[in-house]
Amino acid sequence: MNQTPLQQNILTVDDAWAGKRLDVYLTAKIPDISRTQVRRLIEDGQVVPQFKVKAVKPSFPVEAGQTFLVTIPPLEASSILPQAFDLDVVFEDDDLIVINKPVGMVVHPGAGNPDHTLINALMAHCPQIQGVGGVNRPGLVHRLDKDTSGLLVAAKSDLAFRSLVRELKSRNLSRIYLGLVRGALDEKGKIDVAVGRHPEVRNKMGVLSEGGKPAITHFETLQASPAASLLMFKLETGRTHQIRVHMNFIKHPILGDGVYGGESEKASRQMLHAFRLSFKHPRTKEEMAFFAPPPEDFAECAKALGLSIPRWKDLDWEKKEIIKRKTRKKEKT
Repeated sequence: MNQTPLQQNILTVDDAWAGKRLDVYLTAKIPDISRTQVRRLIEDGQVVPQFKVKAVKPSFPVEAGQTFLVTIPPLEASSILPQAFDLDVVFEDDDLIVINKPVGMVVHPGAGNPDHTLINALMAHCPQIQGVGGVNRPGLVHRLDKDTSGLLVAAKSDLAFRSLVRELKSRNLSRIYLGLVRGALDEKGKIDVAVGRHPEVRNKMGVLSEGGKPAITHFETLQASPAASLLMFKLETGRTHQIRVHMNFIKHPILGDGVYGGESEKASRQMLHAFRLSFKHPRTKEEMAFFAPPPEDFAECAKALGLSIPRWKDLDWEKKEIIKRKTRKKEKT
């Protein structure tokens, strides 16, 4: 693919910005790049003051009348090949695309999976995604494991990428999953234990007493039988394999998950599905919510275990909480 052209900007500070940090000023004046990218440009010498000064740092206080020449180098050409194949597109506009990812699809190229990933397909479907958020994983805001099905959003513009990353960090980008777990679990709860790379097995994550990252998973049982339970999960953080590690930690592993103790003759793969995704649209600020019912193999596995999938549109965590709050208010009156 061709590189983007070199971009140069000459900016003169007006009175309203006097006293502000240089990185804050430039981020506001060049909205297509993030504050982190601006800092990198300053540190790399791509922000040249057109006045006498020894050097500038991101924290440099600007003054009215000062002029800066800002050079934005061309994006590095991506080595990811566009590969056209069918995608289950739930929603798409100029800024973002929501995909219902099937079981078995790897999200981005990596060791053992150099191509035929979701990112390869997105590069063919929407070429403008190249370079958005980075060269190696363009447009990618969050991920799903290969054998986890369900909803995933990718950014098609820098504005969307920055907005969705902020939504994710502030926990406003909501991801809710359905999962089948081993054993009877007739309750709701919160798992709050740190997750990090397993000290002995490189391709596994684990609960760590030291060195892990904070990880919080909320769960609620929808149905239970002696053999298995159908749960709804809401992520407060998004660590690699978080739900799988947390459920193994409380001795109710995801069915079919051979990596984390969930081996089962009833499940051909890990029974985890991202069924609800909600966030604020990066440009219109409209609240958006998307649903995707679990795939056929998930429903068949549940049925074989004496469980059934409730009406999927009723599985709306926020609405359930609102209903409960209203009920409690009525009881008090």
